[in-house]
Amino acid sequence: MNITSFVQLLWSASAVALIALVLLHSPKGDGIGGIGGQAQLFTSAKTAETTLNRVTWTLFVAFVIMTIVLSANWLPSAATAPTTPAEVSPVPETTLPDLVPESIPSAPAAPEEAPN
Repeated sequence: MNITSFVQLLWSASAVALIALVLLHSPKGDGIGGIGGQAQLFTSAKTAETTLNRVTWTLFVAFVIMTIVLSANWLPSAATAPTTPAEVSPVPETTLPDLVPESIPSAPAAPEEAPN
């Protein structure tokens, strides 16, 4: 397993973990209680919620960094990059077939007008 495959595996795992962490968050919508201003009356910052927020943001930043690194092809790939010049195969000489005909036929003549 090369480094690119490892980062792709880690990237996929972080995507699944991010989905799970976002689903674990408690809803923060005010709902109907926001109309009277009483939505903040019974809420308090809990240690578990704070930790969940920190883990989610950390995983999000790691996910974005891995996305940028993988999409920019900054990591070497053993399958695509040869390690020595001897492994590079020369490009074979190819000729394209002549797709243009030798003589272009002339346009058909305009039809003669029929007598009335």
